[in-house]
Parts: sequence; structure tokens; C-alpha cells
Amino acid sequence: MASSADITRRQSIALVAGESSGDLLGSRLLAGVRERLPEVRLYGIGGEHMMAQGFASDWPMDKLTVRGLFEVIPRYREIKGIQEALRDKLLADRPDVFVGVDYPGFNLGLEEQLKKAGIPTIHFIGPQIWAWRGWRIKKIQRAVSHMLVIFPFEENLYRQAGVPVTYVGHPLAEVIPLQPDTAGARQRLGLTGPGRVVAILPGSRMSELKQNGEGFLAAARLLRQRDAQLQFVTPMAGERQMAFFEEQIRQGGYEDLGISVIRGQSHSAMEASDAVLVASGTASLEVALYKKPMVISYKVNWASYQIMRHMAYQPWVGLPNILARDFLVPELLQHQATPQALADAMWHQLEDHAHQQRLVRRFADMHQSLLRDTSRESANAVCEVIGARRR
Repeated sequence: MASSADITRRQSIALVAGESSGDLLGSRLLAGVRERLPEVRLYGIGGEHMMAQGFASDWPMDKLTVRGLFEVIPRYREIKGIQEALRDKLLADRPDVFVGVDYPGFNLGLEEQLKKAGIPTIHFIGPQIWAWRGWRIKKIQRAVSHMLVIFPFEENLYRQAGVPVTYVGHPLAEVIPLQPDTAGARQRLGLTGPGRVVAILPGSRMSELKQNGEGFLAAARLLRQRDAQLQFVTPMAGERQMAFFEEQIRQGGYEDLGISVIRGQSHSAMEASDAVLVASGTASLEVALYKKPMVISYKVNWASYQIMRHMAYQPWVGLPNILARDFLVPELLQHQATPQALADAMWHQLEDHAHQQRLVRRFADMHQSLLRDTSRESANAVCEVIGARRR
């Protein structure tokens, strides 16, 4: 392992995170890097969590935030322009290493060009080639100097493909406490009523709110009809998302539900909840780490769904179910995600206490399997790559 003494000149590390989950994950890596290299220059594209570590974002991260194979088409020219401008900047600057934090559609193409030009590249969070798009391993071999993976089973997969790899654990397993403080979270959020709490998480992207928001709100109304004391809390990733969701509430006539719409604080909302209605993605893993019952749902453009459905390698889409290799919690996708079906599934999560206890045990085991000192492990890998370049 290269020591800090081996890397005495001021280093520069470029990074790109394209969405809020990547921003959080990237901030954990940067915290470890700052301990090893306190004077390092950190720049590229990232969000508020990365910027809190002294990171300079050259473009707003939300310029990149879009999901779905067809949803990206209207934004393609803008996103491609950002990628090309950043590539030119990095080829001129020649940072010691480039780290792509998730966001493979953008980062792998950029990494391939940088690696070809002699700039080492690290990809933090392996693309889910074990779930779909297995052909991407060829591109990864061309683009990535070193892969950092967050699930234990991924290490052998990349090693067999000849890609240098390090399992660093999942940063969220460190951030989220092993024992959630539900009462404390409710107090922080002002959820002081006697009723049970349902967290509604339709997604952090505008496209997700457009697809999921109305159905989630309609399901909340049906749940309130079964239990008049239910309390609802919905965290929003930013001001635009909050304004859009509040408009959905007004247009749909859902003001009487008294939904507490909050800026950020998604972890507090999960921790405060009795059950969570959540869009598929990293948020579903966060809910599992908080040991909460949940229903996973998702809707995308019809054409995107058809392509993704036929390319999938396994029957699960939610990360908790993928890690367990079992349908621990319900998944309601596309046409299945009707308000009535969502409400029925959520009611079961709220009412079946034996099921809740089983989930607590399974999710606790999952938490332990993902728990590593991710900041230290990932920072060590970054410094090793930098040191190898200079030797």
C-alpha cells in the first residue's frame, strides 16, 4: 500500500456523481481521501454532500439527473455536451485519478476515453451486470483501471473478468445505525400524533415523481380510509421536487391527508416510519437497513419497461430482494402498481406483526454483511492507484 509520504505533491482527483444517491456515496469516499490527502484538489460534478468535503462541482449535478432509456432522449444533447466539455477539461488538467461514482451511462464512456489517454480510472459501485446488461463487462474492461464494489458477491465476478477490484462494503451500512431510533426520528420531524407513520418515497428525480407521485398519493388516501389516524411523511430531494409534489397534492385534492412534505431528511423519514412505500432504487436498500417493512414500486416509460423486462436476468428488481434472493417484500411494477394494489400491499406490511419481526431479523443480517469501513477502504484503493501511477 502506498503511504502518504509516497504522494507528497498536491494531488488532484476528479469525480462525477450524477444523482443524489451517488452524491452521498461519493461523500463517504471523499471523507476517507481527505484524511489521507488533506490538501488534495477535488473537482468534477457532484452534489451538496460531496461539496461539504471541499469538492468543487463544475456543473450542477441535477443537469445529469434523469432515469429511463427513453426519458434521456430529450436531454441527450445537453448531457453529451457536458460529458465532452468535462472530458476536454480533464485531458488538459490530467488529474491523478478519475473516479466515476455510479452513473455508468455517463461515467463509463468518459472513463474509457480518459484511460485510453493514460489517466487512471476508478469506478465506484459496479454496474449491475449481474442483474441485466451483462455485455457491459467488455466496456468495463476497456474503461476501468480499478473497480470498487459494494456487495460481497461482486468481487469474484469482476476478478474473473480480469478487472482489478476491491470490496469496500456499502457506505450506507455505516451511515445507518444498526438499531433505528424511531421515537427520536419522529420527534425531530414533529410527528407527534398517536397514529402510525407511513413514509412515501416516490423518488428523487423529476421523472420519478411524474411517474410515481399520483399513484402513491392515491394509495395513501385508500390507506387513510382504513386507518384515520395514519400519518404520512414525504421527503423531497430538492426545491423543484418539493414544489412539483406539492402541486400534485393540490391538483389531486390530497390536502386533507395532511402529508408532511419535507426538504431532505429522507433517513429521518425512514427511521420514523412504521412502513414505507418506496420507488425501486438505492432508497429501498436504505429502508431495509432501517429494518422497516416496505412495498417497492416503480413505473417508467412503457418502451423503457419492455426493454428492461426482456433484458433482466433475475426475477427481483428491489435491492433488498436481490441481496436476499427472495421476495422478502412486495414489488409492484408498471401496470401492477395501481393505487388499490399499493394500498393493499402496504396494509399487509402495517398489520402483519410476525412478518415485521422476520424482516427485522433478515435485514439485520443483511446490514452486518454490508458493514465495512468504506471510507477507509475506498480511500486506500484510490491512494494505491495514485501511488502505482507515480512509481
